Amino acid sequence: MNGGGVVVVKGFEVVEGELGHGLPYFAFGEGRPLVFLRWFTPDHTNPSGWMRASEVKTLAPLARNFRVYAVNRAPGMAEGTSMADIARDHAAALRAEFGEPVDVLGISSGGSVALQLAADHPSAVRRLVIASSGCRLPEPARASQLKYATAAAEGKRALQHMATVGIESPVKARLVGAVAWLADPLMRPKNPADTLAFVRAEDAFDVTDRLTDITAPTLVIGGERDEFYPQSIFHQTAEGIPDSRLIIYPDTTHMGAIKHERFAPEVTEFLGSAT
Repeated sequence: MNGGGVVVVKGFEVVEGELGHGLPYFAFGEGRPLVFLRWFTPDHTNPSGWMRASEVKTLAPLARNFRVYAVNRAPGMAEGTSMADIARDHAAALRAEFGEPVDVLGISSGGSVALQLAADHPSAVRRLVIASSGCRLPEPARASQLKYATAAAEGKRALQHMATVGIESPVKARLVGAVAWLADPLMRPKNPADTLAFVRAEDAFDVTDRLTDITAPTLVIGGERDEFYPQSIFHQTAEGIPDSRLIIYPDTTHMGAIKHERFAPEVTEFLGSAT
């Protein structure tokens, strides 16, 4: 592990660094390690500024009981990289860093990585939490991500393709799309090749037939009104893993699930807070 400087964010001392295979991370909190695999991010870096503060705030309830390692995919991802390749690098990095199985929390796209990791490298994962994610990416989400990444790689405005997923009202979709189109230059990927390489890997991701290979006790959490994943995929994922439990939060969106008041207490109870 290569460690970086220490900064204080939201009252936590945050250490930034890099795990093996070039995986950027930051860590904060106290207790047994909990590896959080990040949701979809345009760039394979640690967030900074308000984005880092927002991430720390979201994970802060877990950091009261765990040493949270927020880990991203490695920059410079080669064209043609598969989810299995990504999982292999994560497994090697986690074994080198911790020397034993660790608890893993995968949210959204990070859940795709976490499921592939747990299926391919079961000895790397002690307990697994999958939130707002599932065994495969539904077609609307796949299409929107691919449109976004392709447009970004071509230097075009792209954010509107992601922002309108799941909006049923045509009027609202047009309004949200217009705002996203205007905001795009402020949030454009610095390395769109990384974005496109990961999106193509997740586009092909499907561990539906591999769920029985996951031996780690698993908790699957989803929102009833998730814009990207229907409840059927949450159920399919949980039902396919031999030792699993499913929680669906009523009237809750994709990112609302991880901000739900029950999320941190239920994850902590499932993982066990003892150090």
